[in-house]
Amino acid sequence: MSFLLRRLYRTFSTSTAATTQAAANLESVCKDLYRERNLERLVQKFKKSSELYRFRTKAGIYEKTVLRLASAQRFRWIEEILEEQKKYKDISKEGFAVRLISLYGKSGMFDHAFKVFDEMPDHKCERSVLSFNALLGACVNSKKFDKVEGFFRELPSKLSIEPDLVSYNVVIKAFCVMGSFSSAVGMLDEMEKKGLEPDLITFNTLLHACYGSGRFPDGEKIWSRMAKKNVVPDVRSYNAKLAGLVSQKRMLEGIDLVEEMQTMGIKPDGYSFNALIKGFCKDGKLDEATNWYGNMRKNDCAPDKATFAILVPFYCEKGSYDQAFELCKEIFNRKCLVDVVLLQNAVDGLVKGGKVEEAKQIVQLGKSNSYRRYTLKIPEDM
Repeated sequence: MSFLLRRLYRTFSTSTAATTQAAANLESVCKDLYRERNLERLVQKFKKSSELYRFRTKAGIYEKTVLRLASAQRFRWIEEILEEQKKYKDISKEGFAVRLISLYGKSGMFDHAFKVFDEMPDHKCERSVLSFNALLGACVNSKKFDKVEGFFRELPSKLSIEPDLVSYNVVIKAFCVMGSFSSAVGMLDEMEKKGLEPDLITFNTLLHACYGSGRFPDGEKIWSRMAKKNVVPDVRSYNAKLAGLVSQKRMLEGIDLVEEMQTMGIKPDGYSFNALIKGFCKDGKLDEATNWYGNMRKNDCAPDKATFAILVPFYCEKGSYDQAFELCKEIFNRKCLVDVVLLQNAVDGLVKGGKVEEAKQIVQLGKSNSYRRYTLKIPEDM
C-alpha cells in the first residue's frame, strides 16, 4: 500500500511540476510580447506563440496585441495574425470565432469580421445568439451603424435564433449613436413586449443619448421608466443626468443631484466633479469652480487631463495666475499627460500676467520631468 502511495505521490508531483513549468513558460512568452516595441517582430512572435494551445486560451493578450496594431494603423498585420488563427482546430469553437469577430470589429475591420461570421459553418462551427451578438457589436465598433438593424431583422430567422437582451442593447446603442432616439425607444418597447427586461446598460445608453444631446425632457421620461422597472441607477446614470443639467446651466440642481448620489451611497467620480467644474467655469464663477476642485480632492478623486484642460485656461483668463501655476505643477507631480498647447498657453498667460519666473519653472519642468518631454518656450514678444 505504501509503495502505491509513493508511486501516486511521485506521479502527482511530476504532473504538478510540469504544469507549473508550463505556466511559467507561458507567462514568459506573454511578458516578452508585452515588452516587444518593434511591431513587425511582435507579429512574428505572436504567430509563433499561437502554436501553443494554452496561449490561444489567453483572450487578453490577443486583444492587447490587436489594439496596439490598430492604434498604429497596421491593419495588414492584424489580418495576418488573425487569419493565421483559422488553421487551428479552435476555430470550430464558437467562442474562439467570436473572439476573432470582436477583434476585427474593434479594429474597424468590419468586412473581415463578417467574413469570419460567414465562414463559421465551413469550419463546422455553430452560430448561436453569441456570435450573432458579436457581429452586431462589430458593426457598432466599426461604426457601421446602418447595418445593425438589417442584420437584426434578417439573421435571426435564417439562423433559427432569438435575439436576447444583449442583442437589443447593441441595436439601441446603434440607434442612439445615429441620433435616432425614437427608434431606440421603439426597440425598448419591442423587447419588453417579447418578455425581455431592460437592464442598467439599456437605460444608461438611453440616458446618455438623451441628456447628452439636449433632450432633457426625454431623459427624464427614461429616468422615470427606469425607476418603475426598479432598476437602480449607478454613477454613470447620475453622470448622464448631471451633464444634462450642466448643459442647461441648472447648476444648483446639479449640486443637489451630486448630494443625492452621496445619500444613495454612490460616490461621485472624476466625471461628476469635472461636469460641475466645467459648468461653473462656463458661467465665469471662479470661486465656485475652485471650491468644487477642492471637493474633488477631498473626496479622494484625482484630477485628470480633463480637469486641467478646464481649469488652467480658466484661471489664466481670469487673471488667477498663481492658481494656474499651482495646477501646472500638479500636472507634473501627477505625471498627467496633457496637450503641449495647454502648457504653452499657460506659460504665455503667466508671462502676460508678470509671472515670468513661474513661467520659466514650467518650461524647465517640461524639459526635466521623468515621464514626457514638453518643448515649451518663453514668449519674446510679450
